[in-house]
Amino acid sequence: MSNMMNMKSLAATTVTVIALAGLAGCAGMSNRDKNMVGGAAIGGAAGAVLTGGSALGTVGGAAVGGVIGSEVGKKK
Repeated sequence: MSNMMNMKSLAATTVTVIALAGLAGCAGMSNRDKNMVGGAAIGGAAGAVLTGGSALGTVGGAAVGGVIGSEVGKKK
């Protein structure tokens, strides 16, 4: 059981690190794109934490976070 928790924790950490590394390459992106990527990263991390590292929870959180980030970044 402990090994499974370690794997889930490693997966959540890996997703977060990859998302943050992706943010480093945002120099040429619009504000809306940056908000979308940031929202997806935060949503994916939150989804992983809230569902105990479930892949579906992580992907679902990233999708919802990306949509919210994109909407926040829209020009009015």
